[in-house]
Amino acid sequence: MAQQTDIKYLTPIAVDIKKKKYCRFKKNGIKFIDYKDGEFLKKFVNEQGRIFPRRLTGTSLKFQKKVAQAVKRARHLALLPFVADNLKSNQ
Repeated sequence: MAQQTDIKYLTPIAVDIKKKKYCRFKKNGIKFIDYKDGEFLKKFVNEQGRIFPRRLTGTSLKFQKKVAQAVKRARHLALLPFVADNLKSNQ
């Protein structure tokens, strides 16, 4: 049976330092999220086309609702796809 001392790593174990999450909209003073700006909205959507949750982006509740509404409107007008394969890698 292997002992704890037998484990060796090729690279050192990365220790993540947690950065303070902040709402980019409050910090920059943005009050309106434009649903026609598809490139900006891609920052809040993953590769499959799903909206990132608040816990990952750090966006406040007020602006997360506005982002979600803007993404849904952009999808409805075909500015963003509903479902996509490799949405961000086609740049």
